[in-house]
Amino acid sequence: MPNPTNRQWLLASRPQGSLKLSDFSWNEQAFAPPLLDEGELLVQNRYFLCAPTMRNFLNPPGRSYRASVPIGAPISGVVGSEVIASRDPAYPVGSRVTTVARWEDYSRLNPGRVEVPVYRVEGDVSLEELMGPLSLNSLTAYYGLFGIGKIQPGETVVVSAAAGSVGSMACQIARISGCRVIGIAGGPTKCAWLRDTLHLDGAIDYKSDDVAARLGELCPQGAHMYFDNVGGAILDAVVDHMAVHGRVAVCGQLSAYDSDEPARGRFDMMKIVYRRIRMEGFVLGDYAAQVDTARAHLRDWLRAGHIQCRVDLRHGLRNLPAAFLDLFKGANEGTLLVANDTP
Repeated sequence: MPNPTNRQWLLASRPQGSLKLSDFSWNEQAFAPPLLDEGELLVQNRYFLCAPTMRNFLNPPGRSYRASVPIGAPISGVVGSEVIASRDPAYPVGSRVTTVARWEDYSRLNPGRVEVPVYRVEGDVSLEELMGPLSLNSLTAYYGLFGIGKIQPGETVVVSAAAGSVGSMACQIARISGCRVIGIAGGPTKCAWLRDTLHLDGAIDYKSDDVAARLGELCPQGAHMYFDNVGGAILDAVVDHMAVHGRVAVCGQLSAYDSDEPARGRFDMMKIVYRRIRMEGFVLGDYAAQVDTARAHLRDWLRAGHIQCRVDLRHGLRNLPAAFLDLFKGANEGTLLVANDTP
């Protein structure tokens, strides 16, 4: 039976500059299972995925492709949930699903009316696997490389935030696909992990290396494809070292996320012209109808030991905002999940 209390995290104030714990407020309200309308589900949220792009949802309206979270409303993010009541035969009670829902114990969903599809877990895949190596982050890496980047064997691929959840998966998928892979990350430990564990062809420490000089050394013929997770000065440096007809998949702008200022580009646009570089932003929703194909490939690679996913698992709904803030401090290792250990 559901707990009689639904615990939530609300947006207490619109963030000014870097995100702070005081921007969130804890709320507990009495809960009784609602009478569902046709097509609706009641889910109990078991895992919460912390993803940097969620920071945009907290900004004023107009700064994100998704609706801005109103002040006083529950925070939204990717969740892994169990269906505990259903009026949709495609999602019977006991089904495990992942979608975008609220930071709370229980959420009422209508799969036919949500912005992000409600994906049901099939077969022997665990909910934690679905939120880790088979997560929306991994699917984003897959389609950034193949849908936007059009990678081919033998090409050189550069990935920023390469030790993070999306970046590390992009590195591994590119390597599996026969590409030379150069990862950019912060700190010697992360770079050593990229070289020694993920077996990349090179790693650049943006905190201590001259990124532009190292790109020149590691990509003498230029980068054919760049998977951009951070924007800013690193994007500028990589554009300077792109090959003719190179492709840039713009996935995120981590350098500007934890701020109330818009992300701004600074690179020389004439380099885009002369080198005929194609730069394209994307969101996973562009490929919503194709995720089963990507997830099948990822599952096969995972079972065969070709890819690995570091999951930084934290515990407790009360710790969710603090874990989220760790993303912007670089204090996580891999995919950051918070398990909802209900009382």
